[in-house]
Amino acid sequence: MKNEKWKTFAYWILLTELTGAAAGFLSREGTELYQLSVSKPSYSPPGWLFPVVWALLYLLMAISVSRVLLRTEGKARSHALRLYLLQLAVNFLWPILFFNLQAFGAAFFWLVLLFALVVWMTLSYREIDRNGAWLLLPYLLWLGFAGVLNYGVWMLNR
Repeated sequence: MKNEKWKTFAYWILLTELTGAAAGFLSREGTELYQLSVSKPSYSPPGWLFPVVWALLYLLMAISVSRVLLRTEGKARSHALRLYLLQLAVNFLWPILFFNLQAFGAAFFWLVLLFALVVWMTLSYREIDRNGAWLLLPYLLWLGFAGVLNYGVWMLNR
């Protein structure tokens, strides 16, 4: 059975990275428009940094959920999986709201929802696998920064 653990990690890494790639693909035209026409706060990082950071965050998220799913069964496992999939779906829709629709206010509140879901997920994971929960800390920090950045863009482009 231990030899099969890599399949769990591979599955969740692939699913998570593909979800992120699909969101990036679907919002690519909106991202280009954003780069050219939207006023950004002075603390906005360069555009090339976002896909790099997100690829790393998706990897950490996938490792985290894999660790949790391998350590528990029953209701705790189902709960962990539901939280993960829910936050992944909310995460997937954010760039569409922000870049494609340029609904910066709605995207900000959507990001607040995502942050709350990830806090809930982290607290749930902590009960099952503390290291899995710690792997979500960079994600939470980035979401906090993204919220500040999203709010700044919203205020500059009302």
